[in-house]
Amino acid sequence: MMEDNYLDGLNIVQRQAATHTEGPVLVVAGPGSGKTRVLTYRVAHLLEKGVKPWEILMLTFTNKAAKEMKERIHKVVGPSADKVWAGTFHSIFSKILRVEAEKIGYPSNFTVYDTEDSKGLLGSIIKEMNLDKQVYSINSVLSRISSAKSNIIPPTRYAENEELLQQDKLSKRPLLYKIYANYVTRCKRAGVMDFDDLLYRLYELWHKNPDGVLDKYRAKFKYVLVDEFQDTNFLQYKIVQKLVKYEGSPCNVCVVGDDAQSIYAFRGANIQNILDFEADFKTNGIQIFKLEQNYRSTDHIVQAANELITFNMRQIPKTIRSEKGVGQRIRLIKALTDTEEGKRVADAILEQKNRYHLGNKDIAILFRTNAQSRIFEEYLRRYNISYKLVGGTSFYQRKEVKDLIAYLRLAVNPKDEEALRRVINHPKRSIGDTSVDKIAEIAEQQQVTLWEALPLANLGGKTQSSLNDFIRLIQSFVKKATDTNAYEAASFVATESKLTSLMKLDTTPEGVDRLDNLNSLLDGIKEFVESDLEEAIEVNDKSLASYLQNIALVTSLDESKSGDDSVTLMSVHAAKGLEFASVFVVGMEEDLFPSFMSKDNAEGLDEERRLFYVAITRAEAFLTLTYAASRYKNGKMRYLEASRFLEEISAAHYDTDLALKSKSSEIASNFNVATPTRASVQGNFKKKPTSAVPAIDPSTFVPSPSDQIEVGHKVLHLIFGEGSVKNIDGQRDKRVATIVFPHLDEPEKRIMLKFAKLHIVEH
Repeated sequence: MMEDNYLDGLNIVQRQAATHTEGPVLVVAGPGSGKTRVLTYRVAHLLEKGVKPWEILMLTFTNKAAKEMKERIHKVVGPSADKVWAGTFHSIFSKILRVEAEKIGYPSNFTVYDTEDSKGLLGSIIKEMNLDKQVYSINSVLSRISSAKSNIIPPTRYAENEELLQQDKLSKRPLLYKIYANYVTRCKRAGVMDFDDLLYRLYELWHKNPDGVLDKYRAKFKYVLVDEFQDTNFLQYKIVQKLVKYEGSPCNVCVVGDDAQSIYAFRGANIQNILDFEADFKTNGIQIFKLEQNYRSTDHIVQAANELITFNMRQIPKTIRSEKGVGQRIRLIKALTDTEEGKRVADAILEQKNRYHLGNKDIAILFRTNAQSRIFEEYLRRYNISYKLVGGTSFYQRKEVKDLIAYLRLAVNPKDEEALRRVINHPKRSIGDTSVDKIAEIAEQQQVTLWEALPLANLGGKTQSSLNDFIRLIQSFVKKATDTNAYEAASFVATESKLTSLMKLDTTPEGVDRLDNLNSLLDGIKEFVESDLEEAIEVNDKSLASYLQNIALVTSLDESKSGDDSVTLMSVHAAKGLEFASVFVVGMEEDLFPSFMSKDNAEGLDEERRLFYVAITRAEAFLTLTYAASRYKNGKMRYLEASRFLEEISAAHYDTDLALKSKSSEIASNFNVATPTRASVQGNFKKKPTSAVPAIDPSTFVPSPSDQIEVGHKVLHLIFGEGSVKNIDGQRDKRVATIVFPHLDEPEKRIMLKFAKLHIVEH
């Protein structure tokens, strides 16, 4: 039964978009503008007009979105909604292929491989071809094959494409085209399709059009709707065009999306699809509707987003308006270091919870890369704030992090059996499970530890040689951990274990993330050595054993409290489509956000800006942007410029009286550190001026010998700037100085001189 007056809840433009059902329609839907309502009521209106539900095809990107829309339609029109063809590209096309697959040489009961299945098959092929599996890394090969299919490049065309072949030669994988051909042959022979094939083989089916199969589905689906159109790839758009764009077709296709939220280029999404849609369907009488009323965010947030996106080169012009009032200005927090950034964010969260009675679930911390989560996880644990990490594993539970920590544990205690079992054959060194079982039997017979049993084993051949090498490797780690500080030992272990070189071979986004995580762990160890952490067990103990003891205090805590009331930590990519009362976008620095890999490329920079646009428009009422003046990168302290994106938002939207200057590098020196006080959340107030920490070029900085530093000296520190030595206690290598740095909010620091790296300015 159709709900009476079902269109009354729509604004004027939403109603026009929902009721203009004939011909091609582009709905440009800004953030928080009600696009789901438009799609829901558009389908309801079609059904009300007498269109049969099975004549409507609605394509989405998640099963959750399809389920939600069908439920909404059901509330309006009743049970007929259940017969609408609504689902993801892959689920809908899989249904069609089950019926039609035999026409392209597949059985109707074909198997669908998941990612792990595909990796297993590729691993077998690489092994059979006697190729180096570290050079031909499975992740990289699978990514390359997926990209080829998404661009409709079959193995035969791949093998003839000089550009692709040259790229493979440069990456030292010249036989990739043979792996691709072998993989496709093996899949088809086994009656298997992988996830990409559900699109690729459907296109093949419609392109070849055996027995007029394409005509059948053109006649069946009289109305086609596509959600999140900006996220479609080349292949998905070509499939839609095949279905709706042909001679004599009414082209009843409606696509809904926002070019400003196109952020998945790394997955193959092609922003040109939405940018070119008007031109592609111009001769078919296209209608364009822009949803510009934002029902999610307050005005300062919406206007900041509008200003930001105008800096992109090519876009569909629109001006978003807020329906929720002016609201709070955007809060900007500058921290001296990334560690201080983590603490200030945790402080600000506590303040918002107390002042505005926000629940943990109302708050999100968004970052550009998953490796950034470490510092925020640590401080949320220390503050006993429940959190959940979305779209990834908690930092210390990520496999590559646990692998390196296992090696570090062996360097301190070789008798650690769990650590030994974890890494004895990682990276691969011909000591498989069978060999480990034999060693375990010897340990049991001799009543010794697994480590003590290693020299007693007689495994023979290559395995014995690898075992002897492993023993010598761990012994070298033990010596290094005894003779040096935590960072030098950890760096040595990361290199000599070959973990970092293994990560570098994987150039996929996932592989880059894993290498970033290893580097982030090493940066945390560097910080432990360089700083006087309050949490350190002893201020003068910078050994690897001390670090592991310190980190165990963090990792032994619960990863996340039970229940739903948790602060959400996630990458900006994972946050798309979500909304929170309060959002913290962290790490707003050049080379991080925008990413160093994208900022020198015009298209890449535009995508980074769109990513930031998505981040800030997740916020309903409170938006906080944070950045650090310095952070560790690959074991070295880096001095950073604030992100150029911060200056693309006018000062009127910031919670500060200081004007932004024309260069993003000047933001860092001209914004005060926002202290987490009640006043700093309210908006209009004058901050007490603070002195900026002088910028020091680390490339020209020369530390003075630590034994020459005495009480009364003026000294320069890379992070804390200029200070005065107030007191020194301890003897020789264990001397600890109390130094006053007047520029800091907490000026007194206790630093162990052996590791301090101070330059004497004045005796």
